[in-house]
Formats: sequence, C-alpha cells, structure tokens
Amino acid sequence: MSGPMMIVAHDRLRGIAAQVLVAAGAAEADARTVADHLVDANLAGHDSHGIGMLPAYVRSIRAGRLDPRAHAVVEDRGGAVLAVDGRNGLGQVVAREAIAAGMDRARSTGLSVVALRNAAHVGRVGAYAEMAAEAGFVSVHFVNVVGHAPLVAPFRGSDARFATNPFCVAVPPAKGKPAVVLDFATSLVALGKVRVAMNRGEQVAEGILIDARGQATTEPSTMFREPRGAILPFGLHKGYGLAFVCELLAGVLTGGGTAASVPHQKDRITNNMLSFLLDPGRLPGAAGLEEEVARTIDYVKGSPPADPSLPVLVAGEPELAWRARRLAEGIPLEQATWDEICAAADEVGAAVE
Repeated sequence: MSGPMMIVAHDRLRGIAAQVLVAAGAAEADARTVADHLVDANLAGHDSHGIGMLPAYVRSIRAGRLDPRAHAVVEDRGGAVLAVDGRNGLGQVVAREAIAAGMDRARSTGLSVVALRNAAHVGRVGAYAEMAAEAGFVSVHFVNVVGHAPLVAPFRGSDARFATNPFCVAVPPAKGKPAVVLDFATSLVALGKVRVAMNRGEQVAEGILIDARGQATTEPSTMFREPRGAILPFGLHKGYGLAFVCELLAGVLTGGGTAASVPHQKDRITNNMLSFLLDPGRLPGAAGLEEEVARTIDYVKGSPPADPSLPVLVAGEPELAWRARRLAEGIPLEQATWDEICAAADEVGAAVE
C-alpha cells in the first residue's frame, strides 16, 4: 500500500530548497545552483537525487561535514590534466566548477582529464554530462563515494563493501536529436530509490536487496537501520566489475580515497569523480559526426517494439519525457519526504511557503 502523496510545482520546490540552503549558510547563488539541480533531477524522473536529498545536506552542514561556502580549487597538473579539490563544498557547486574548468582546457587541448576529490554529494551525474554535451563535448564520468557507510555488496558477497558508484557517458545533440546521456548507478538501484520506496510505504522488487544476514528481502527499511543490509550490483559480475573500476578510477586516481581507506562519519557523503572531456571535432569522424549520430539513433529506434505501447528509446529520452510531464503536472512527493523537508527547514529557521 502506497503512503500519502502530494503534488508540488517545480518553481515552489526551487524556492523552498534555495531558502533552506541560504538559512543553512550557503550564498544565495550557490543555493540556487543546488536547488535547481535537485529539482531538475525530480523533473527528469530521478526522485532519488531530487529535493528529498535536502534534509541530508542540512544534516551534513550542521554536523560540520559540508562547508556551504567552499568553492573548488583547481590545480593545473600539466597538459590535459586538472586536479580539483572540492574542499567539502556543496557538490553541485564544486562539480560544476570542475567541469567548467575541464571544458576550458579541452577547448585548447582537444581533451581534458578532471580529477575531482572531496566534493560533498554531487547529485545526479547526468547533469554534468548534459552541461558538457550542450557545449559540444563528449564526456565520460566515473564516481565513487567515501565517508558514508557502504551500501552495495560485491558479486558473490553477503554484505556491503562500496557505494552505488555512478557511471555516465554523454554525446552531444545532433541534427535535431537530443543529447545521448547514459547515466546509471552500478547497483541495481540508487539508495535514494530505496528511500523513496520506504517513504511511500512500498516494497522493492525481488532481487534488489539483501538483509544483514545476506538473505534476499523486499523490505526497503533494511537499508536504514542497523545492522544494515545491502543493495546488489546490476548485471551480476558485470555491474560489480564496473563499480570496482569506478572505485579505483574515481577514488585512487583523484586522491580522494576509497571505501577501503576513508573512515565512515555520520552525516557525511563525499564524492570523487574522474571525468574525461573530449572535443569530437578533433577526431576523424568529425565531418560527418552529426549525420552519423542521428542516423544511428533513427536506425536503433526503428526496431519494431516488442510491446507496441513501449517504443524503443535511447539514453536521455526517458528523462525528457518525464520533464515534459512533470513541468505540466507538478512533482509528486511522498508525505514522509515533505515532512523531512519541513523538519530540515525548521532546524535552520527557514519557513516553508
């Protein structure tokens, strides 16, 4: 049985999120950046990374784990390589600063590698891929999480050993087609989706979670009580392998650390992200790039759907459909999530209007 729900307009949610973050200590412009990122995630259908994360950010700020006034420090490592220290700042702010620096470098070199460390939760990684794609860059992103208790079990394991470790690739728009944005957690679902299910009073599908004894369960609360259960990786050994690579590339190469080396702290979510940004105009296929990308999209989508009501899509199209629908109809929120947002606002003396 689903819990009570409410519908809220996106502009109202943007205002609430920004107001709460300002009251928590963020500069207004930075608060707006984070608020827009969160609500845009809701609009894209990714409620796991939407405004429901706001209470966690407030807790992190109040616990001293997140500095709402910090900005990224960019270090030129020579050639195409930039190292960026997020200084535990708002993830959406410092990650945008890191990707902006990477795009500037890629404009002159054709390719840049951006090693971001010590960023608070960066939110939906696809937003940074979209940012690069809109500027004409192909981008690849590997992300890990440290400081937070592990969430995901390795293949053949029975307890959590790393986080949901997102992987993302984007290709710029071509010939009237939207950007192709492949963005997913290497776990079967993101933790936020489990939180949403719990707040809605729903069970998760079978085969997603194991409990603290390593046994299969459909109860989402197993991820929010001690001893905790774990989420399983997608695709058995394949998802586990990609998650492990994300842990190494994002954690080791950025210098931000891994789940094996960084101590867990209450109310801390730190992301490290290794990003590659490429100017496709430098490559041999540049002359026919847009035509070939558009042709390939049409070719794949031309496959007769197995279910006539479910046409073939390419990565990025579901988010566009969700956005159109939710801009028109509003964003659904669980009453439990709304109550958490109101409680966070009360903690910092902000009024929810």
